[in-house]
Amino acid sequence: MAGRIRIEKEDGLGWIVFDHPERRNAISVEMWRDIPKATAELADDPDVRVVVMRGAGDVAFVSGADISEFGQTRTGAEAARTYDAGNAAAFVALATLEKPLIAMIHGFCVGGGCAISLNADLRFAAEDAIFAIPAARLGLGYAMGGIQALVDLVGPSRAKEIFFTARRFDAAEAADMGLVNAVLPKAELEGHVRAVAAQIAGNAPLTVRAVKRSVTELAKAPDQRDYDAVSEMVRACFESDDYKEGVKAFLEKRPPRFRGR
Repeated sequence: MAGRIRIEKEDGLGWIVFDHPERRNAISVEMWRDIPKATAELADDPDVRVVVMRGAGDVAFVSGADISEFGQTRTGAEAARTYDAGNAAAFVALATLEKPLIAMIHGFCVGGGCAISLNADLRFAAEDAIFAIPAARLGLGYAMGGIQALVDLVGPSRAKEIFFTARRFDAAEAADMGLVNAVLPKAELEGHVRAVAAQIAGNAPLTVRAVKRSVTELAKAPDQRDYDAVSEMVRACFESDDYKEGVKAFLEKRPPRFRGR
């Protein structure tokens, strides 16, 4: 079984499900290729306000790339380039999604799985979550963009420790270093993620997207930031029907009904 990427939609939420339980949801070549397709479908659906990533079953979020394929798909310069291009396209698709992206992590979140989770805006973990980036145990080179994402979250010293030691660490340590937003008992994880996602989905989509873009730009060097793009998004908020609805709902002491325009 090569595994697959499944999409689910319900109540304003879109789910990207990494479905390869036979290999602890390891990402196959086919799955890497399907991640941009799944992301695009959810990005284009106006009824989807928030996207959540999770692994199928209850053993793993994603246990990494499917190493069993490396002999065929990542050996030799040309094969490696093709594999890396598909891998990079998946990360770009997740990183550039304008809608809020949440990672719901339980069990193994290792290697490529940990890298995938770094593209989420929020990460919530079950107490059984296990994190690691074992590149140094495999002799793999690691793209600077992926290292930068980790450094931005946990800082340079912690990022070096994660890569240099290639060791596993638990959910409590992940929370302590800032890798995850919160740790929940496994039975409570999905309920918590759904509650947070629903709260976000109920807010003004244009405002949420503008803030996400601002945070993305602020992570860049000052001379590389797209100030005009952010200013345009802020302007669009004030000119939107949602802004009028928000003010009206506040004055009428009722929940707002935002439509994303």
